[in-house]
Amino acid sequence: MDADSAAPAAPAGAANAAANAVVGVTQHPLLRRREDARLITGRGRFLHDLVDPAEPAGCFVRSPHARARILAIDVDAALADPEVIGVLTAADLADDVRARCYVPDFNPLVKGVHAPRHPLLAQEAVTVLGQPVALVVARSRAAAIRAAEAVFVDYAPEDAICDGDPNAPQWLSFALTDGAEPAPADIAQRVAVAHRQPRVSAVPMETRATIARWNADDGSLTAWVPTQAPSRARDDIARVVGLEPAQVTVICPDVGGAFGAKASIYPEDLLVCVAARHFGVTVQWLSTRSEDFLAGFQGRGGQLQGELAIGHDGQLLGLRAEVRFPLGAWLPFSAVVPTRNAARILPGPYRVGAIQIQGSAYGSDTAPMNIYRGAGRPEATILMESLMDAAARARGEDRVEFRRRALLPPSVMPWHTPTGERLDSGNYPALLDAACDRFGYAAECAARDARRARGERVGIGIAFYVEPCGQGWESARVTLHADGRVTVASGSAAQGQGHETTYARIAAEALGCDESTITILHGDTRTCPTGIGALASRSIAIGGSAIVAACRAARARQAAGEVLPLTEDTVYTVSGEAWSAGCVFARMAVDIDTGQPRIERIVWIDDAGRVISPQLVEGQLLGGLAQGFGQAMMERIVHDDQGQLLTGSLLDYALPRASDMPPVELGSLETASPMNLLGAKGVGEAGCIGVPAALRSAALDALAQDGVESLDFPLTAERLWRAIREAQTPAPKPE
Repeated sequence: MDADSAAPAAPAGAANAAANAVVGVTQHPLLRRREDARLITGRGRFLHDLVDPAEPAGCFVRSPHARARILAIDVDAALADPEVIGVLTAADLADDVRARCYVPDFNPLVKGVHAPRHPLLAQEAVTVLGQPVALVVARSRAAAIRAAEAVFVDYAPEDAICDGDPNAPQWLSFALTDGAEPAPADIAQRVAVAHRQPRVSAVPMETRATIARWNADDGSLTAWVPTQAPSRARDDIARVVGLEPAQVTVICPDVGGAFGAKASIYPEDLLVCVAARHFGVTVQWLSTRSEDFLAGFQGRGGQLQGELAIGHDGQLLGLRAEVRFPLGAWLPFSAVVPTRNAARILPGPYRVGAIQIQGSAYGSDTAPMNIYRGAGRPEATILMESLMDAAARARGEDRVEFRRRALLPPSVMPWHTPTGERLDSGNYPALLDAACDRFGYAAECAARDARRARGERVGIGIAFYVEPCGQGWESARVTLHADGRVTVASGSAAQGQGHETTYARIAAEALGCDESTITILHGDTRTCPTGIGALASRSIAIGGSAIVAACRAARARQAAGEVLPLTEDTVYTVSGEAWSAGCVFARMAVDIDTGQPRIERIVWIDDAGRVISPQLVEGQLLGGLAQGFGQAMMERIVHDDQGQLLTGSLLDYALPRASDMPPVELGSLETASPMNLLGAKGVGEAGCIGVPAALRSAALDALAQDGVESLDFPLTAERLWRAIREAQTPAPKPE
């Protein structure tokens, strides 16, 4: 997820005509007509806006079973429709094409993964609900849908393997250990916690979509894909279609949300490209919201448990933990990253004497799992902060003071963690103090206790988090034009974070020019250099630093008297990860009769390193908070014991509304990172990391007097009500 195996060599600094292109200019006619549109006016160029009703459309025939053998496929009725151009099944592919039509390899960053290859089109069997069995291409979308319904597939259903099934195959297992097990005599308390996360869906405003145009004249292919990683998508498409990467162009227009769900390419994206070449036409495909719920990537779903050993002086002597994640039916590029992240981030910002962490991941006949905003970081934070709360209660100590004693001080930075990571910078005690002061912790505790005395259920939640923000390299190309204009092309992409604004500000500062003279290019493999993309909270820290490096080199050449225009290409590699951090306090009340939770206040202090655009950082924090809130309080993907989806629409899957959002107070305490040229750290995922842990902490604090000791997400009124009743029900006496 964070780095490819090797960075490409930086190209020579010769002038590049493509760098002179205007943002968004492509061969697509509708996009050319709308090149003056701007997002700020509500006229963004999303892929759904580029669909041409006069061009062919595709519709997938999907398996209604999670696991089944395919006995026969009959496409005659579909082909009888005069508007149908063709139907593509695995049997229709030439042997060499069928041999390539498998999902791409997964991230080599994680070693020891053993998973079967997964065909893009089901061949003899289906192994996941919604798996594509055929692709119908017709002259209109309505005709494609109609013809897809006419395709008959004879299935022989089999029992499905679902999440948590003891027969689920294990595809990844590893252990992280450091330090000696503490002696029993040195341990004053041991506390243990367990937590299970439901699967969730990213639910971006813009569903998935692909437009693929086969160019018969030169044997090239152009694909419009709303992806977070255009260069990797280009390479994946080239491999499957049977072309060289130079023959494939991937254009990523404005994207209506991604959150990790669009970081890896989908089978549908690749199959649309295969069909475009196979039939020699442009093929357009738009996913429905139900298709996204059914066959889109999902996140979370981990099972975590841990035990913390505390010494007589309150020091953390040892941590044992097990993190286990579902992977679904096949592996997207970054599928195993959450398992790796959850394990390596422990024990967070705290000093622990010894660790024993077991990580594992398993397959099932359910939707594939992938990175989702936070990608393992939220799970690790929930586990560690739950242990810290439990330890403080076991010792009868204030939870803030217990944390303060265990936090790593700034004097030890950079700190090498027992899991082999390197925390680059940060003042964790100052973050905790700033959050306490802003929250008014002592007064809040007194008010909570007074309300409890009146019979209310009120709790205060605390969560401290750290967040690694990407490693490896990114690219940039800077062109200085003779008339004073500047073109900056980034190998990274954007999905609504405002990179155009931030990248222009970074370049203007590095070049000493006005932001209005700068044009930003991204998301088009013709006009931009090969890059990693926008994921892992790496865009500003690494992508922005690449722009700084290219601007500095271009300015040096200009100062040396080179004739304008001139172009400078740079591949910038960071020396290590930048680690963000933050502290969240929350106050929650729970109605004792109904279980209805009410989040009354959130205070959050974040350290994102040097902040380039404060307004955009605030937007990222609030957006992440909304998703973290949704995950904690209401979101949940549910399958039955045969892998059938029970939450297949927004009628069944709850999302937070604006009216649900609690009062939020944000603050910043910046410590610059030494790991990149900007001193920046990531910020986009922080809300999904710290907020859920703080909300769970607040709920448990509110219900502690009722004997509730554990809660799984989502913290719905029903779940809280049941937890209260179950805790109050006496255990049956042994006979």
